[in-house]
Amino acid sequence: MAASNALNTLPGLRITRVESIPLRIPFKSLHKIASGPARPSVDVLLVRLHTDQGVSGIGETQAWRRHGSSETIASLHAAIHEHFAPQLEGKSPFDIASLMRALDETIYHSYYAQAAIADAMVDIQGKVLGVPAYTLLGGKCRERVPMCGLISIKPSREETLADAQRLLAEGYRTFVIKTDENVAAAAGAVKAVREGLGDAVEIRIDANAGMRFDSALELLKSIQPYRIQAAEQLLEIWDLDGTAELARRVDIPLLADEQVSSDHDLIAVIRKRAAAAFQTKVAKNGGLWYTRRLWQIADAAGMRVCPGNHPCTSVATASVAHLATSWPAPMLDGPFAFGLTSLVDDVVVDPIAVENAAVQAPQAPGLGLILDEKRIAKYRLDR
Repeated sequence: MAASNALNTLPGLRITRVESIPLRIPFKSLHKIASGPARPSVDVLLVRLHTDQGVSGIGETQAWRRHGSSETIASLHAAIHEHFAPQLEGKSPFDIASLMRALDETIYHSYYAQAAIADAMVDIQGKVLGVPAYTLLGGKCRERVPMCGLISIKPSREETLADAQRLLAEGYRTFVIKTDENVAAAAGAVKAVREGLGDAVEIRIDANAGMRFDSALELLKSIQPYRIQAAEQLLEIWDLDGTAELARRVDIPLLADEQVSSDHDLIAVIRKRAAAAFQTKVAKNGGLWYTRRLWQIADAAGMRVCPGNHPCTSVATASVAHLATSWPAPMLDGPFAFGLTSLVDDVVVDPIAVENAAVQAPQAPGLGLILDEKRIAKYRLDR
């Protein structure tokens, strides 16, 4: 909708219906992180908010089920339709502040369920005003958003290095190597990538909250000679004191992820100086509405932000791309678009493209995407 029609549309615009679309999208190959078995697919829940003037907005969340997340498609659906929909129907999507506060008060700490709703409201706002979402967030600060390459846990160093070499050829210059309690294997993987690719690349490790203090400390000390950019979420989410102690004992900067869901979590990390940076995800942190606030808090504390995501479609990827495009401060290269390269398919008409290890936020109004109903029908869980 053109911006010139916005004044005629805005006064009577109301949400009339909340629609959810459950999907299961396979990976191209099994994806293994520190916790749990290798995963063949990801469960995605799209939310579409309908309005009385024909404008609809979309958002995405995931039931990823790892440390800090116990959501399933069924639980997300119940939260959204049994508890949130009555709070939204009949309300204006431009009243996002009061609506998000109401949802948070309805179900405490329900960021996974709130994320898709928040982004769908931003999508509607952009469409009504005729501007991309990044304009609503402060305007364009960069043309493209760089991303890092993820290397899942492999059986051998040779396979790890081969994966890194493939990513290097695709333009990636930052690599995140997944690790677990097998310190020797994790250290060997880091050594293979550093020696194989040289000093021109950045290397991070990520244990997805799957290590104990002693093994994490041993790993950090063993890889310190290999110039590690950061070590992400080594300990379980409850062990913030242990994370702070790791930060005191080693020179490698720590990056928090699973330990930060809310602004209170982030403030606790800052107070203990437990990390030098932290990673957000659309679902984990409640969509654009809450994530932007987290980035601002971190920036005020001198922390770097890392734009991340669970494996996801172009919808959640666009959410992060718009936020990062509007962000005026430095960022770490993040894995926010990993799903675009790791999933077998997407669910939008024109999927976001990864070119030379970077993406561009869509230029169309709102999130800038149109759902592909044929693709959605193929992966629906309720068909």
